[in-house]
Amino acid sequence: MSGRTVSSAILVLVLGSFFATLCDVFIKMAGPDVAVFQLTFFRVVFMCSILCPIAMVKYQRMDKNTALIGMKLHFIRGNLWVLAGVLLTISLASLPLATANAVFYTAPIFIMLLGAFFYKERLSIHAISASLLGFLGILIILRPTEITSGMISAVLFAVVLAANSLLIKKIPQEQSMLYGLCITQLFALPSAGALAWWEGAAFDPDLLIFAALSSVCSISYSLACLVGYRYIASSQVTSAEYSGLIFAFLIGWWWFGETPDFGVFIGSLFVILPLLHLSHRDIRRLRKEQSMSNARANLSAG
Repeated sequence: MSGRTVSSAILVLVLGSFFATLCDVFIKMAGPDVAVFQLTFFRVVFMCSILCPIAMVKYQRMDKNTALIGMKLHFIRGNLWVLAGVLLTISLASLPLATANAVFYTAPIFIMLLGAFFYKERLSIHAISASLLGFLGILIILRPTEITSGMISAVLFAVVLAANSLLIKKIPQEQSMLYGLCITQLFALPSAGALAWWEGAAFDPDLLIFAALSSVCSISYSLACLVGYRYIASSQVTSAEYSGLIFAFLIGWWWFGETPDFGVFIGSLFVILPLLHLSHRDIRRLRKEQSMSNARANLSAG
């Protein structure tokens, strides 16, 4: 699975989505009364333990000035990661797996909105329509007769995930993704440790297992994204990541005995179908531009 063709990139991203869902599963298995900050701290520790040996190899082969650039950005992303980890754990502790994941998949909508606000990216009528339908989808999925911490956390997680994704654009291109991910996690350690200490929960050895497994799955997902988006335009393959929602429905039903109601299915369609439409528009635009470029090249050659 090289990721050099559209089909192989899609396969890699589907596999990555499966690992992302497994990450959520292991966090949810920690139970509704989990020590949230302790679990988040253990996840950061395991992420650092796995990534640091790889980062050291990258560091040895890297120009030392290159290795030190973008530290402020990594610091911000590290602390955003801690916030996202806390929100993820709270939402999974109280919401069904499929419901939580359906809300998480609104992150691309927030990416569009935050991109328009911070980067002055222009929003088309199609993007605005996708955003409105996505928010309607959230209301259908959650049907908030009462506002719970799980609902708020799921939506805020999607927002923080979108913000962190937008910051990826500013990561120095000279640094590898795994090196940057390691530095980000190292910056996350102090705040995660401080929150765990402030929480004051008794040490739970079971959390070590859930933290280790979820960390491995999280890194596997990051590697899948690195391979899947490296050679192929994102608009051509990004829809493959929505397979994670199917995994969430199936695993939630099989593992946790959760049966999503009809509203979750309908709300998910309101979220995903407009985003698939935008992706399809991008693919057609790229093909049209490529066709015009080839036509100009043929005319020049003639």
